[in-house]
Amino acid sequence: MDLCVIVLLSLCGLLQGQETTDPISLDDCCKDGKDRGQESQDCTRLQLISGSITCRIAQEQCCATVHDDNICTSGINKAKDQGSCDFSGSTCETKTAKMCCECCLLGRAAQERGLSCDLTLAVGYQCGVVSRACCVDRLPNVDGTPDLQPSQGDALNTEDQCRAAGCAQRCLNGTCACLVGYKLKADRKTCEDINECLLGSHHCQPGERCINTLGSYRCQREVSCGTGYELTDNNKCEDIDECETGTHNCAAELVCQNTVGSFRCRPRVQCGAGFIQDALGSCIDINECLSQTGPCPPGHMCFNTVGSYTCQRQSVNCGRGYHLNAEGTRCVDIDECAGADNSCDGHGCINLMGSYRCECKTGFNFNSISRTCEDVNECRNYPGRLCAHKCENILGSYKCSCTTGFKLAEDGRNCDDLNECDSNPCSQECANVYGSYQCYCRRGYQLSDVDGITCEDIDECALPTGGHICSYRCHNTPGSFHCTCPATGYTLAPNGRSCQDIDECVTGTHSCTESQSCFNIQGGYKCLNFDCPVNYRRSGDTRCERLPCNQSSECLALPVRITYYHLTFPTKIPIPTNIFRMGPSNSALGDDIEVAIVDGNQGGYFAAKRLDHGGVLVVQKPITLPQDFEISLEMKLRRFGHLSVYLFKIRLFVTPDELSNAITE
Repeated sequence: MDLCVIVLLSLCGLLQGQETTDPISLDDCCKDGKDRGQESQDCTRLQLISGSITCRIAQEQCCATVHDDNICTSGINKAKDQGSCDFSGSTCETKTAKMCCECCLLGRAAQERGLSCDLTLAVGYQCGVVSRACCVDRLPNVDGTPDLQPSQGDALNTEDQCRAAGCAQRCLNGTCACLVGYKLKADRKTCEDINECLLGSHHCQPGERCINTLGSYRCQREVSCGTGYELTDNNKCEDIDECETGTHNCAAELVCQNTVGSFRCRPRVQCGAGFIQDALGSCIDINECLSQTGPCPPGHMCFNTVGSYTCQRQSVNCGRGYHLNAEGTRCVDIDECAGADNSCDGHGCINLMGSYRCECKTGFNFNSISRTCEDVNECRNYPGRLCAHKCENILGSYKCSCTTGFKLAEDGRNCDDLNECDSNPCSQECANVYGSYQCYCRRGYQLSDVDGITCEDIDECALPTGGHICSYRCHNTPGSFHCTCPATGYTLAPNGRSCQDIDECVTGTHSCTESQSCFNIQGGYKCLNFDCPVNYRRSGDTRCERLPCNQSSECLALPVRITYYHLTFPTKIPIPTNIFRMGPSNSALGDDIEVAIVDGNQGGYFAAKRLDHGGVLVVQKPITLPQDFEISLEMKLRRFGHLSVYLFKIRLFVTPDELSNAITE
């Protein structure tokens, strides 16, 4: 066991050098492990007090050390008490207890035979420590302090001898010794603590646990003191004064009075002489005349008064229910039923000799002790059997009532559902449910979160998706909404939300002249016309043919044909996009084609690209704003050594990608 402690302390020193940032010291971690080991907790499943790995190791190892000490102590105690080591089972704890028990028997046997307590057998370190402890325990001096008396010749050299010996605690004539509770180590200089709990040399009583301390030990109760007591430092159970510590639960109008193991709550206001206080703190008059030993002297009659009594001399002593006649000569019956205000308080009264009896009305019972008619609490005596919902006791009877949402039935006991919708509590629609009602709204309205009964208009245009309800403009109306389109160029689609372009050229609503052609674009139209340049003649609605050149070089360099095209597309079209394709009507082997933009591309939005058997016009740059372009695209065709030039004049009308941002009203 000493080796375990040495290894553990060495481990703690190493780990403390490695971790210095943890606010919880390794001593605290080890102490927590020891405490949990004393409680016999599982050392491999301890609740950690720190996230540090070294703290966890210290907890587990210190816990395991205490746990193993306790198991070993049980084996040593069995060797001392029974002198045998009969253990059943093969668990690790059983093997440890048996080892300590048998090693203790070895030490006791060595002492009995007069052998040295330091075994020379090849046993383990823990077995050697236990054997030596049990052997030394039976010697006259177990603390390792030699019984040496210095001789007169050595007395002068004692101080020098002790200084040279280098003893850790005490020195006698140059020989090291230890204080009570310690024993010398093998070096005969330093001292180590004697584990009285391990050796069984403690004096703890049954029901107490021995806990070893440096140089001594302490006994701790194994069973708690119980409620109302606390364990003191001297291991005694002492009453807890709940009134002084403030751990009582007395109300403000009561005062706390401590009792042994508990406390009582007493009223603050104390009654005066002649009164007694009930549990509620009320003061009740004491009828002194009813005491077994009457307060009045013999021959006197006692009359109770509020808070006191009076004594009157009597010649005849009448019993209860009787009184002296007018002459004072004999006792006659008292008629308690006489008079309108009789003793039965309005109930039927039957006078008896020396007493009376009340005939109580329905709903009352006669109390034979107080001799009064007391109201019967039917609701308490018959819970859940008289009323369907709530029962309220009244004098002589009871009354039934219903919870909210119900009304009392004709039988006065059951409850029928109340149709709240009959009183029109909701602003629109009402649905009666059992015991309540539910308001709901028509389409286009929603129930108010404030009162739950008012229907508020839903502003569909203001909803997060309101900007997408209508493609142009949204108008909220009570319970609904409607969409509108721009005043010109669009009409509302059949779905009532989208705006469709009006083809003014088809409907004939344009303003183009007869010499102009109408070209529809998104949200409007364009009136177009063109004139053929000099040396060209018009050969169709969109084409101009070159006149014969008579082999003039300048004329031959002009385009053979000029063709006009009209295109429209929205802004923000994908880049790149082919918008126009050109090429000869037929192809021949060896054709050489060149395409190029010769005019109208100042912004660099377009590009001409060569393809097999022709070319294309490509949008190569995003067009973010609506605008018009007139692109001149030239195609040169070289076939069989002859060059032909064709010119394409393309009018482009770029319209908005969508209508202006939707407007909600």
